[in-house]
Amino acid sequence: MKALLYPMLAVLFSMPTLPAADPQPTLTLAREDNWLIVRGPQIPGGELRTNYLEAYCRAGSTDADWVRHTVIPHTSEVISLSDDRKTLRLRDSLADGVTVEHTITAGDDAVDFQLTARNPTGKPSETHWAQPCVRLSAFTGFDEKTAGGATDYLPQCFIFLDGKLTRLPTTEWAVQARYTPGQVWCPKNVPRTDVNPRPLNRLVPTNGLIGCFSADGKLIYASAWEPYQELFQGVARCLHSDFRLGGLAPGETKKIRGKMYIVPADPDALLARYAGDFPEHLR
Repeated sequence: MKALLYPMLAVLFSMPTLPAADPQPTLTLAREDNWLIVRGPQIPGGELRTNYLEAYCRAGSTDADWVRHTVIPHTSEVISLSDDRKTLRLRDSLADGVTVEHTITAGDDAVDFQLTARNPTGKPSETHWAQPCVRLSAFTGFDEKTAGGATDYLPQCFIFLDGKLTRLPTTEWAVQARYTPGQVWCPKNVPRTDVNPRPLNRLVPTNGLIGCFSADGKLIYASAWEPYQELFQGVARCLHSDFRLGGLAPGETKKIRGKMYIVPADPDALLARYAGDFPEHLR
């Protein structure tokens, strides 16, 4: 028996060790001034920056002065950032007394947003919607220094119309508004008087996803929120899915949630993922 065992052990110990599998690329978070920064080895340029949040806004905004009427001033503070830089907690304090607490969690290929908005005051709040502004110059292969008013990235961007991924610019493209350029799409349940004062497209999006393909076509960035106010193609090579609060009564609390996806360029897989995260958008 020993005569058989020893040769077998020798063969086993002489077998080459298989290399360890490459670790799954994972995302981390950082906060610099008003920027939410998502970093990961799979992201072109190494990071995505979001002006988070660019603004909290009043209703009646479609044809109103942005500064004098629409924007509600706010300040933002970091409550905590976990040691692994995967979970970031923020608190926004609005001029009308509303507070919004954010728990932002980075996964391997997505970032999850869980928000709680509270109105502790005795007066109704006019806070109707808010803007996370995601900057996509590097992701789409352009220099951030040339972002102002750029439209060169539009063919890489998309929304869903009639259930199909539709590249920008869409066949109908609005050009007139209080401020130009840009493009806004308003869902059926939101008054068209209450969105960004940029050109308002007549077409109604099928769902709340907006995104773009990377410069090499291998990745998709996309985002969605529930509830959402609008989809917006902006003027700094940015894309918005802007979330909705709809005002807050005295003492009222509301929950908002969102997702940022950075995934392989498979639209069907993205839609399936989105359907699981936001089933109410597909009803």
